[in-house]
Amino acid sequence: MADTATSPPTVVLVHGAWADGSSWQRVIPILLDRGIPVVAVQNPTSSLADDVAATRLVLDSVPGPVVLVGHSWGGAVITEAGTDEKVQALVYVAAFAPAAGETVGELVGKFANPPGLSKIVDDGKGNLKLSAQGWVEDVGQDLPEAEARILATLQPPLPASTFGEAISRAAWEDRPNWYIVSSEDRVVNVDLERMFAARMSAKTTELKASHLSLLSQPEAVAAIIMETVESIAAA
Repeated sequence: MADTATSPPTVVLVHGAWADGSSWQRVIPILLDRGIPVVAVQNPTSSLADDVAATRLVLDSVPGPVVLVGHSWGGAVITEAGTDEKVQALVYVAAFAPAAGETVGELVGKFANPPGLSKIVDDGKGNLKLSAQGWVEDVGQDLPEAEARILATLQPPLPASTFGEAISRAAWEDRPNWYIVSSEDRVVNVDLERMFAARMSAKTTELKASHLSLLSQPEAVAAIIMETVESIAAA
């Protein structure tokens, strides 16, 4: 059994909507090479409650302190699930960070719609996906087009109802947090990202990257996560 008194915190990675844990495939090896334990959550993206439950199952399996990281929709998930006492710090990557009582939908509605939102397609049953064009032009515009098209093909649906689910308690209110803004984001309003970071008094970094900085600039994203781990380990 690992000595949790001397081992670094475990990094738990939470993916966004229309995605899965493989979103972190380029960040994970960088962290592992530094000897940092990592677990990627595979959330169902069927509801906020379901995603929080899946994340909490992972948190329950980790023996020591955790740095909890969320991308995009995963930010709402870590905001709710991060109230677990094991979670020592939060890292938001172009992510939503609602306050208690807020929903992602109402926050999106307070800012101008970025171009990517016009390329969301409803299947007629309340399940949403992004068009392939949206992936190429607005989600992963700094990735090779072939890779963006693969991501479009792999995406699971997201129920529209998730945008109306409110946070009950915000973990960022009483934990240190970091925020990575994607200054070229075309699916989440950049000013909304900056608002989140300012409201949380987060240690903030801006990357000239698309919404998918974790794939297009994994070294930079991993560096912030490692900074967070080192800060918690030294506390």
